[in-house]
Amino acid sequence: MQAWKEYQEQNKDRFLNELLQLLRIPSISAKNENKADMITCAEAVKQHLLAAGADKAVIYETAGHPVVYGEKMIDPSKPTVLVYGHYDVQPVDPLNLWNSPPFEPTIKDGKIFARGSADDKGQFFMHVKAFETMVQTSSLTTNIKFIIEGEEEVGSPNLATFVKNNKELLKADVILISDTAMISMENPSIDIGVRGLSYIEVEVTGPNRDLHSGVYGGAVANPITMLAKMIASCHDESNHITIPGFYDDVVNATPEERKLMAAAPYDENEFKADLGVSELWGEKGFTSNERTGIRPTLELNGIWGGYTGEGAKTVLPSKAFAKISARLVPDQSSEKITEKLINYFQSIAPAGVVVKASEHHGGEPYMTPVDSKAYKAAAAAMKDTFGKDPIPVRGGGSIPICALFEKELEIKIVFMGFGLDSDNLHSPNEKYDLVNFYKGIETIPYFHKHFAEM
Repeated sequence: MQAWKEYQEQNKDRFLNELLQLLRIPSISAKNENKADMITCAEAVKQHLLAAGADKAVIYETAGHPVVYGEKMIDPSKPTVLVYGHYDVQPVDPLNLWNSPPFEPTIKDGKIFARGSADDKGQFFMHVKAFETMVQTSSLTTNIKFIIEGEEEVGSPNLATFVKNNKELLKADVILISDTAMISMENPSIDIGVRGLSYIEVEVTGPNRDLHSGVYGGAVANPITMLAKMIASCHDESNHITIPGFYDDVVNATPEERKLMAAAPYDENEFKADLGVSELWGEKGFTSNERTGIRPTLELNGIWGGYTGEGAKTVLPSKAFAKISARLVPDQSSEKITEKLINYFQSIAPAGVVVKASEHHGGEPYMTPVDSKAYKAAAAAMKDTFGKDPIPVRGGGSIPICALFEKELEIKIVFMGFGLDSDNLHSPNEKYDLVNFYKGIETIPYFHKHFAEM
């Protein structure tokens, strides 16, 4: 609609400046030292919702970081859209690899470089500004509710309790999420599913103290060596995961879905060049797109032990640690896979060391039916602004709360992500393209229009 376009054009600089202010808040949910920043950010989100036109916006305390809720109910007879997002961000380590300070947003080559720019402040903020656009142009066609949480990056441990205790408050007809990516601006796509997650930590203990590697080396099991051997055993020569029962519940993609995925634009050489690798790696028998969408994976996220400081210290360490995550597909259960991972590492503990394994967090895989009204509304909205039908794809990441949302609220989720896989999520130099930010604000009102009509 022309009124939307005019309002957005007139206010685009303000929209951007408000986002930059939000990005300056170091809302790292994983670190206790940032607890005050989490409260500051929650308050900022509340004020942005009120300024955009929400009838009310409330900060709800949880056992962890707060949840921000806002709403504008225009007519009980109209459909209600619940927008989900998160204001917390990942830690910034390693800081020395950032080209600019992570919480001092820098715009370069049409991109915003800052932690949280794409995941997820930039993306949920599109909904706030799209909402403002519809309110200010008197064109809101649905009731809108917002739930913006502060613990997504640590597995949403307290959101489940909040949702269960506030079902009436969160009652809606669909949940709309922008925390995913597209193939490209030239080839828009919609994620029809996200993978589940199982995340564990393994601790290997050998001697009762760090030892001199010359005096004791060769006589005592080195925990780092033992841990490395255990991790290496998790894949076979075909890069197939060897954990007993890991694939038992996997629903294999149909030939039709694999054919559809193969039709999506993909340049392997460009993919490798972007990542700076000479060869790709993964489960034999599947393409890279399939490995990151329809197949489960097991990855080492961090490993440490012994001396890692500057210079040299010849030490045989007492302990070694690793953080390990599995990405899951339908119908795998995060609870079952976590149990299998823990049991596996404990069962293969080499003589001379003690192995402990524990869960960090997890979440279930989720699929959106492509024949649902919500998906059709999202696809129609993207066609309105991109000029072509979006490609349905499966995302490789995880949004742990999705399955619980559907179970407790009994409504479907639709994903409308405007990020790119190259946005350096969870990495140094995270970025979000300005054109994607503005395209999201332009597109979202069309979703509400089409969903109301359907």
